Amino acid sequence: MILEVAILQVRTGLTDDFERNFELASGIISKMKGYLHHDLKRCLEDDHKYILLVKWETLEDHTTGFRGSAEYQEWKNLLHHFYDPFPVVEHYVDL
Repeated sequence: MILEVAILQVRTGLTDDFERNFELASGIISKMKGYLHHDLKRCLEDDHKYILLVKWETLEDHTTGFRGSAEYQEWKNLLHHFYDPFPVVEHYVDL
């Protein structure tokens, strides 16, 4: 199991729109091969900052499968314009 971690900084004044679009995007990612689960959390200290945690069966399910898919283009169109700066995405494994 791989844990994808991304800190998302949403542009000022767009959090409501981001959260609505994220609900739509959740339906996209949850149907992808290798997808297991995801959580989106909002920061208490900065209400424009979120953490996205996605569990995948393999790294390739995320990096090749999802990112190389037509569904990822829909995901991008729904979400990527909200971020400033664009998030760094990292992957973690259990010890």
